[in-house]
Amino acid sequence: MDKMHLKVSGMKCSSCEVLIERKLKEVPGVRKVRVSRANEEVVIKCDNQIALEELQKAVKEDGYILTNKSESSNNHHKPKSNHSVIRIKRRHAEIGAMFLFIIAIYFVLKQFNLIPEGVGITDNMSYGFIFIIGLVAATSTCLAVAGGLLLAVAAKFNERHKDLTGWQKFKPHIYFNTGRIISYTLLGGVIGALGSVLTISTKTSGFITIIASIIMIIMGLQLLNIFPWLNKLQIKMPKFIAHKIYDSSKKNQGSTSNTSSFLFGGATFFLPCGFTQALQLYVLGKGDFVTGALTMLAFSLGTLPSLAGIGAFSSLTKGNIQKHFMTFSAILVIILGIFNLPNGFALTGADISLTGNDANQLDSGNVKIVDGKQIVEMKVIGIDYYPSKFTIVEGIPVEWRIDGRQAQGCAQVVSAPSIGLLEFLPRNSIKTATFTPQKEGIIRFSCTMGMTTPGASFTVIANTKGIQPANLDGTENVNENSCDSNYPNCEVQKIQMEISNEKGFYPNVFTLKKNVPVEMEIDAKVQLRGCMSTLVIPDYDVVHLMKLGKTTLRFTPTKSGVNIFTCSMGSKLGEFRVN
Repeated sequence: MDKMHLKVSGMKCSSCEVLIERKLKEVPGVRKVRVSRANEEVVIKCDNQIALEELQKAVKEDGYILTNKSESSNNHHKPKSNHSVIRIKRRHAEIGAMFLFIIAIYFVLKQFNLIPEGVGITDNMSYGFIFIIGLVAATSTCLAVAGGLLLAVAAKFNERHKDLTGWQKFKPHIYFNTGRIISYTLLGGVIGALGSVLTISTKTSGFITIIASIIMIIMGLQLLNIFPWLNKLQIKMPKFIAHKIYDSSKKNQGSTSNTSSFLFGGATFFLPCGFTQALQLYVLGKGDFVTGALTMLAFSLGTLPSLAGIGAFSSLTKGNIQKHFMTFSAILVIILGIFNLPNGFALTGADISLTGNDANQLDSGNVKIVDGKQIVEMKVIGIDYYPSKFTIVEGIPVEWRIDGRQAQGCAQVVSAPSIGLLEFLPRNSIKTATFTPQKEGIIRFSCTMGMTTPGASFTVIANTKGIQPANLDGTENVNENSCDSNYPNCEVQKIQMEISNEKGFYPNVFTLKKNVPVEMEIDAKVQLRGCMSTLVIPDYDVVHLMKLGKTTLRFTPTKSGVNIFTCSMGSKLGEFRVN
């Protein structure tokens, strides 16, 4: 067989390799095709030499340009013409203008409170954030492979059944997308569960988040195609998987079209797409089935509009419209990746926040000293702290008033591990936490998942002004119904719960007496991470950090009826039935 070596331009992601290989294989006389995006090269084995124009015709509609390797080499060494330089400058100006446009739109929407909760670019991979990634991915060639498979399955079905109505012809699309959504949700959950089995530490989870963010930034830059050398950096599924799925679709039988469409839709989880692989890596680091399932569900729903209306979408995204929308999408992905980086660093324990804190200045404007106590006030809106940094004095009691009435998700729990502080923020009141800083240094705080404002902390400085601490008598407000189980004749309700991979939280329903103290022994046989490491009883503002092994949760049920207990994100884990 003859062998042809060609250069190819116009590739934007690893899916392009699959598309070009399949298109060229349809050219009569072509036996084998191998495409390398990193080298921008196509190697074709054929029965005899095929005209370049015929090969170009096969991929022209998809925007790829084939040239002879020798011609490309000569063009590479030629000095850039004035026209080329002007075109490059215009491209850079377009990218800069689009970047400023996105930032301006964000701040305008934020100023008028028009950005929905959970979609802000400072959120740590919220589901709204991931939905946007799905929308962006749908504009790239990442989903072109999935779209091509859908069209192939639907065309095969329509070929076998030529007398169908318009609605009946659309059925393969419905089954394909349904299979895709269910597959992404279930397999995303499986990857999350796998992460929990691997017992990845919080710090490791942070590194995985950083890697996923960097991958997003690289993919965005690759879509802009301003640094060609970045194309050598690729993350992808093996191409043979995509080819196997495509080849199987050709054998689709009309009698089982709905089932086949459903299964092929589910199989798209394994097709090469950098966005999908980045999110798969992300949910592995989260180590939680529910988080993994919801993450991939949000992503698949984001891609749904493009796949559901694939014909109309394709016709609308041509020429300059496609070019500008691709630029917009690429810049948005880069911004999202950059803003997600600090959350990953926060999980590793590093502080890369851009805002500084003057440790030499006592009164930073957000700490007041009243009657020998340091009064600190903070609001939690969504998953952000306002303000997030404070300068306090060692040896002086701190009264930390936290308004968490607008807190969301894991931000309903605040944790400062170095001083043993863990508090649940009620929905209807301001929480007051107290502690006394004993030495100079940094006291960091966040939610238990590290998703809140990066760098949030207290900077403790020396008491150089001779401030006298309040004379606290050590007494605290104690619930009149509380009881110390170490005292004789004290009635205590003792219950036990086991946490394992086999049984989950078992048992997770308990019957209790009202106003009688409870000692709940929790035996965690697996390492709990993420939101599942924290148990919350919202009705009693109780929060408990669960560690590997046995821990004891103490509380007094004061409300009759059903009181649920949840993880720090609010997902129900079980309930107490109080009589």
